[in-house]
Amino acid sequence: MNKIFLILFILSAQLVSFAQPKLSQKEWVDSVFESMTFEQRLGQLFMVAAYSNKNEEHYKQIDSLITNCNLGGLIFFQGGPLRQARLTNRYQALSKIPLWIGMDAEWGLGMRLDSTINFPKQMTLGALQDNTLVYDMGKEMAYQCRRLGVHVSFSPVIDVNSNPDNPVIGNRSFGENKENVAEKGSSYMLGLQQHNVLASAKHFPGHGDTDSDSHLTMPVVKHDKKRIESIELFPFRRLIKDSVGSIMVSHVHVPAYDDSPNIPSTLSSEIVTGLLKEKMNFDGIIFTDALNMKGVSKFYKPGEVDLMAFKAGNDVLLFSENVPKAIALIKDAAEDKKSVRKEVDKRVRKILKAKYWLQLTEPQHVKLDSLHEDLNNAKAQSLRIKLYEEAFTVVKNKNNFLPIKRKDTLSFASVAIGLEKDNILQTTLNKYADFKHFNIVKKDIADFKYSSLLDSLSSFKTVVISLHELNNQRTKNYNISANAVDFINKLSAKTKVIVAVLGNPYSLRNFDNTDYLICGYEDNFTTRRTVPQVIFGALTTNAKLPVSASPILPEGQGFSIMSSNVFRYSIPESVGMNTTKLGRIDSIALKAIRDKATPGCQVLIAKNGTVVYNKSFGSMTYDSKDTIRDNSVYDIASVTKVAATTLAIMQLYEDGKLSLDSSISYYLPELKGTNKEHLLVQEVLCHQAGLQAYLDHWRRSLKLTLSKDNLYCNENTCNFTVPVANHLYADAYLPDSVWKWTIKSDLLAKKETHECHGYVYSDLGFYIMRAICERILQMPIEAYLDAHFYKPLGLRYLGFKPLDRIPLNQIAPTEIDNYFRFQEIRGTVHDQGAAMMGGVSGHAGLFSNAQDLAVLMQMLLNGGEYNGIHFFKKSTIDEFSRAHYYYNRRGLAWDKPAAENEGPTSNLASMKTFGHTGFTGTCVWMDPVNQLLYIFLSNRTYPNAENKKLVSLGVRTRIHDAAYEAIVK
Repeated sequence: MNKIFLILFILSAQLVSFAQPKLSQKEWVDSVFESMTFEQRLGQLFMVAAYSNKNEEHYKQIDSLITNCNLGGLIFFQGGPLRQARLTNRYQALSKIPLWIGMDAEWGLGMRLDSTINFPKQMTLGALQDNTLVYDMGKEMAYQCRRLGVHVSFSPVIDVNSNPDNPVIGNRSFGENKENVAEKGSSYMLGLQQHNVLASAKHFPGHGDTDSDSHLTMPVVKHDKKRIESIELFPFRRLIKDSVGSIMVSHVHVPAYDDSPNIPSTLSSEIVTGLLKEKMNFDGIIFTDALNMKGVSKFYKPGEVDLMAFKAGNDVLLFSENVPKAIALIKDAAEDKKSVRKEVDKRVRKILKAKYWLQLTEPQHVKLDSLHEDLNNAKAQSLRIKLYEEAFTVVKNKNNFLPIKRKDTLSFASVAIGLEKDNILQTTLNKYADFKHFNIVKKDIADFKYSSLLDSLSSFKTVVISLHELNNQRTKNYNISANAVDFINKLSAKTKVIVAVLGNPYSLRNFDNTDYLICGYEDNFTTRRTVPQVIFGALTTNAKLPVSASPILPEGQGFSIMSSNVFRYSIPESVGMNTTKLGRIDSIALKAIRDKATPGCQVLIAKNGTVVYNKSFGSMTYDSKDTIRDNSVYDIASVTKVAATTLAIMQLYEDGKLSLDSSISYYLPELKGTNKEHLLVQEVLCHQAGLQAYLDHWRRSLKLTLSKDNLYCNENTCNFTVPVANHLYADAYLPDSVWKWTIKSDLLAKKETHECHGYVYSDLGFYIMRAICERILQMPIEAYLDAHFYKPLGLRYLGFKPLDRIPLNQIAPTEIDNYFRFQEIRGTVHDQGAAMMGGVSGHAGLFSNAQDLAVLMQMLLNGGEYNGIHFFKKSTIDEFSRAHYYYNRRGLAWDKPAAENEGPTSNLASMKTFGHTGFTGTCVWMDPVNQLLYIFLSNRTYPNAENKKLVSLGVRTRIHDAAYEAIVK
């Protein structure tokens, strides 16, 4: 066993739990070798091309080569995984000696097969600063290869791409820095080989500084030996040192080593034997590049080129176009020279040793069951996203403007050049700020007139411009029009422009004059979704350019961006959850709508600060075609208590302006002398001050006799200024009356067992708490909350009085009121008491979509910080969210799980969970132990508030259960 395969065998024995063959390597190799005739041995030198998307005629041709030529292996190209697996089983069953199967899987099986994962290309990986991620990718690729019955991955590409005009390597390379290429190439290779897949470093002796494609012609490397040994050979030396198992030789002409006319490296004994084997001491497997490529096939005939490649020193002849002829020619050469026969035997033994290491000593069979699921496993999907995210490079960042934090001081627009409307990039931008979007679709890229767009965008303080549909053709400026570059330069002189290039990094040279430049290297769903997350600080990245785009954008340039603790958006697997199990929420929500528990709903699940589920279901009403969307807004009812009033209370408490142990009359002198004089703030917040649960203020108002004609009017005139519903206004004095009625209300009797009132959930306490807040703050509570929480958090939909800022058709109606306001309630608060206060109350009145409410709650789950802004001390949140009485599950305003497991949360929630529910069919729950956030919004009260199916069917709790059950233990 040579030293490379000895090392690989030891590694596999330590790290891979494959069944070991009964025979030793020498015993197995000797027995197999001796069982073959010389002509059969020759067949082991060949790997031919196989496809799983062709017809039976092609499959029979492969059958024939296996049975008649004792073929050594196959290299699979285009097709599908299940088809390839079936063919692999067919071919392996025909082969006396197990075939070794190879694939070009530089960026995963998806490079060749449908329905499989595409990992990032190597140029993208070249930007990473953590090479363990590259190793992890190699490891995952090894798992997928072995699962599919593939044993050799013709990767990594370790060409140093020092030529921006290189038409064939380009983004297949890790970049232009030889050390970076070597480090990442080694990490990739070790990930493969330590998990029992043979890596093949390519394209020896270096294809990075060429200006033509060896698939089409024979490129020439014009450098002298000193330069080649310093740059091109550097990564190969490193991987040989690290025990790479195989190397692929390219069809490039290198006169410095062999100036024979029309002789590519593949056919040069000076390069394959003299340089690679003898000078560089490589004794692993040497593969030719595909022998059908024009770099050799335009000069030499099939069969003849195989013989030349063998004589040059290659072990495996890849993609032979005429195996029988090649075998005949090599056999003839062996008959003429004994040295040729000895070389055949030596190389066949080397191939058999490799097959032994690959565990190809027994009949091979690929299991077909669950193949798709295994090749698209959760770990692989999560890793793929992580690789793309961490490779995103902030190339320019004047005055550290990125990531953007104070969104409330800016206005935003975006231009997607090359994308249709409603794309994932722009919809994700909407999750962070209020954007005006523009699109220049693919067909209009070249001829689009930018002048009018320039005028429209100049008024915005920040414009994000993303470039898509780029190509790798430098001569065509990567499909970036001169008009687009001119437009970006002109707009950059007028306002802040963030340019996001999703494609070839060499194209960055067009944007030397921009102040804010980011590069994503590839254009796909994941990179598009990542752009907003980099801009707004959802991700940490310290990636660097792997190539030089221009003198002021050199290789290695990149600015570190730290996460601002804002929401990240990704798949469940990225935070240890299972997509399939989380998908149960869909069926629960849809069934709730079918059962008429609610016309529609929004559900959001976030874990570890990452939104992994955010869906809208149903319609505004049962008979409406207005579907619920992410920007649909709901009346969140009593969730107002914690999403509004409690925030103000917590801040006043933290600032030392409010004491939990003080009586409420200390802050509200009008309560002195009433039955509420000695109630404590803490008792009120915990719902055990003896306040009545609810007062029908609206009924009382209808019974009043005033000097005026009525208490309510259909027009906002004279003294009728309090909005109660659409086109319905109350007397300006009505809120004052409601407050007086609240003060004068009776208290409940104390419970003897506790010598206190005990727990009775009450809205009245939050009429009082709102009054206390406004008295201390000396300003309306809605103005305070807007200035101190909602605007700094960038919340566009959460707030009181939604009709002031949100179109009516975007707001879900809550009830057809045929007893008080006698109309459909839409856009004004459902709660009658809050309506009589003009839509702003301490217990109800807030409207929101799930996204905005989630941002607010995630700030609390983060310990009081979001987007780099500190709102609360963690100790304040802990104090308010804990239970304060052993006989009362409530915290200070916050609801909590019930000890008897019959409360409003999932039984799987930790006891540190806190949140609240709302009468209209809403809830929010935060679990600090599991870092899980759950939002549910609905209008279950439509058309009739007596509809209690949402509770009786346990819809909210069952969804909460599904979220916990999706966490992978």
